[in-house]
Amino acid sequence: MPQLDLSTFPSQLLWLAVTFLLLYLLMSWVALPRVSAMIVARRTRIEGDLERAAQMKAEAEAVIAAYERSLADARAQAQATLKQAMDRFGAEAAERQRKAAEALSVETSAAERRIAEAKTQALASLRAVAIDVARTATRRLVGTDVDESSAAAAVDRVMRERA
Repeated sequence: MPQLDLSTFPSQLLWLAVTFLLLYLLMSWVALPRVSAMIVARRTRIEGDLERAAQMKAEAEAVIAAYERSLADARAQAQATLKQAMDRFGAEAAERQRKAAEALSVETSAAERRIAEAKTQALASLRAVAIDVARTATRRLVGTDVDESSAAAAVDRVMRERA
């Protein structure tokens, strides 16, 4: 193998040094500046992206805060509207209840008057029936006719005692 021949070692070492030096110079003047420029450009782009992301985050937070404020305002307005409606409906219900109570009171008074009239009529007709029954019972039991005025007096006396 020619690489292991000791007589060619000095020339091989020389060419190794020349090749290494050329490769080093080529890398330091051409490749490394390009790689360095790409790294700087990438770093600049990443920093710009991070700044834009921070700016967008701040905008999003501002939009969310505005949304929450408008939502809170809408809720407050809905609560106020609901309270107004409930107050109005409560007032209307109270007014209807008051009118119904008045109508019921009027109807109750009228019914009580009708009941009192019916009771008076019933008692009057009961008195007439009681007088008639008393005369008939006296005629059958005793065998004599009792006049209507004495039967009425007896019935009135018993009704006063019972009342």
